[in-house]
Amino acid sequence: MIQITLPDGSVKAFEENSTPMDVAKSISEGLARNVISASFNGTTIETSTELTTDGSLILYTWNNDEGKTAFWHSSAHVLAQALEALYPGIKLTIGPAIENGFYYDVDFGEHTISDKDFKSIESKMIEIARGKHEFKMRNATKAEALSLYKDNEYKTELIENLEDGTITFCDHDTFTDLCRGGHIPNTGIIKAVKILSVAGAYWRGDEKNKQLTRIYGTSFPKQKELTAYLELLEEAKKRDHRKLGKELELFTFSQRVGQGLPLWLPKGAALRERLENFLKKAQKKAGYEMVVTPHIGQKELYMTSGHYAKYGEDSFQPITTPKEGEEFLLKPMNCPHHCEIYNSNQWSYKDLPKRFAEFGTVYRYEQSGELHGLTRVRGFTQDDAHIFCTPDQLDKEFKDVIDLVLYVFGSLGFEDFTAQVSLRDPENPEKYIGSDENWEKAEKAILNAAIDKGLNYVVETGEAAFYGPKLDFMVKDALGRQWQLGTIQVDYNLPERFELTYKGSDNELHKPVMIHRAPFGSMERFIAILLEHTAGNFPLWLMPDQVIVLSISEKYEKYAKKVLNLLENNEIRALIDNRNETMGKKIRDAEMKKIPYMIIVGENEEQEGKVSVRKHGGEDLGMISVDAFSEIVETEVNKTLKQF
Repeated sequence: MIQITLPDGSVKAFEENSTPMDVAKSISEGLARNVISASFNGTTIETSTELTTDGSLILYTWNNDEGKTAFWHSSAHVLAQALEALYPGIKLTIGPAIENGFYYDVDFGEHTISDKDFKSIESKMIEIARGKHEFKMRNATKAEALSLYKDNEYKTELIENLEDGTITFCDHDTFTDLCRGGHIPNTGIIKAVKILSVAGAYWRGDEKNKQLTRIYGTSFPKQKELTAYLELLEEAKKRDHRKLGKELELFTFSQRVGQGLPLWLPKGAALRERLENFLKKAQKKAGYEMVVTPHIGQKELYMTSGHYAKYGEDSFQPITTPKEGEEFLLKPMNCPHHCEIYNSNQWSYKDLPKRFAEFGTVYRYEQSGELHGLTRVRGFTQDDAHIFCTPDQLDKEFKDVIDLVLYVFGSLGFEDFTAQVSLRDPENPEKYIGSDENWEKAEKAILNAAIDKGLNYVVETGEAAFYGPKLDFMVKDALGRQWQLGTIQVDYNLPERFELTYKGSDNELHKPVMIHRAPFGSMERFIAILLEHTAGNFPLWLMPDQVIVLSISEKYEKYAKKVLNLLENNEIRALIDNRNETMGKKIRDAEMKKIPYMIIVGENEEQEGKVSVRKHGGEDLGMISVDAFSEIVETEVNKTLKQF
């Protein structure tokens, strides 16, 4: 007999070689019908895997993320089988589960594929799924694996990098694939599939390698769930920040300037400026001091910080100067520069904390295939700040930063979020710098702050920065998608590397603790997410244009300008549409531009000295005075813009 510990802490005895499915059946037939994956002692296994030792077992259904991962990974196998049947001679490479689906990278050889082929691929996948073929894992020697894939250089390369005795295959129906495991019981659980798109992808993400065809798909255990997901995708297309950014005239890109380098148009620049001023005002109240640092730094600066060793190969290459041996880098991070600002003076414990803030632009060389609008760029601005404090001040300073992040979220409509405590991976110490003692102190400080502030938090091992643990804020947008927005990090390591000190009350030199924080994170990415979350309907205090004045005809242009002046005197951002167009077209255009309020002026309005007000979306507020309208705007701004 073996002892199996369940998630609720209970321990049950089972015969040796029992399977997770046997355990599920012992609990309830309903669970057994729904369980699709499992993990044993932290390792993902199949529901048919025989258990031979005591251990902890977790059973997963479609309602668990781990269950969905197994479901979509299994669906990738079915996609691969369908592709081999439809396109003989293709070479398969890898096919993982991803968020909301899966993909498979394929060398199609002489075959071509387009969206016209999606239906036939889907039909073939459903045909295979209906066979209810079991997924079965088996071990293979390295020689056997290489023999099976002797005509597939991609699989051969993968196998060559594996240790003999660790190689496994997954079989279902007539199909087999190199695989580590993690599958649903059988293909019959897959009831609905959709091929979403095709794209180019370099083998192993290296531009020097051959470009393959990546086929994206998704699948569900019920057709109605697929239908709901596709409707969500359609809504996401409407909210795509690249589409909205163009329509609202916020930003653009230029091939001449370079990929991943956004150009901010006047309205977008004004939007950024309002966001910056909003945070600067709160930061000033919280005791931050603004600093400015250059866009480049000597290579030695980033070697000292550790950034060059960790990211140098993936960054823009060094800039050489006429002076022999002198090299500069485009700034990948602001923190080394802020360390040097701290180092420019001698500080006492009475001077601390020092809080240096900067909207600093940094540069990182992202692969061209990974660039995506504003969410993945090569040049972006961080709302960076670094707090240098004594160990005794750390707890309060960290909690104050949490308050600032929550203020930002509240003022911008992000109400649904989870805090993620990101810790180092103890199995891979080479990924990090600094002593175990410093890491333990930093991790304890973050966990204590999260508990004391009553945050809804989860712990993720292995997600820490290389120099310290983090508190990341995972925000859900209006479509239920999760984004990482806002981060706070505790760092004992950079102060050591840069030899930062302060004189303590004992007249001895001590090292400060460093807090890294960025409530927005990347300004570019934050604006992209905010665009999609609000569908371009920003909070009124942030809108580029809050009001548009529409004159019924040229006769009322003078009165329209008078109204405009009154609005501007009340610090309301407004513009006039005095084009020779119908009122219907002017209203439609204003709706397209997401302008919150339309003020219509004609004969009646001019005679009474009032304005007719229409809200974005069609609500008619009737004819009121400009002062009354200004009060409506002020009330709405105050309602959404929280006080810090």
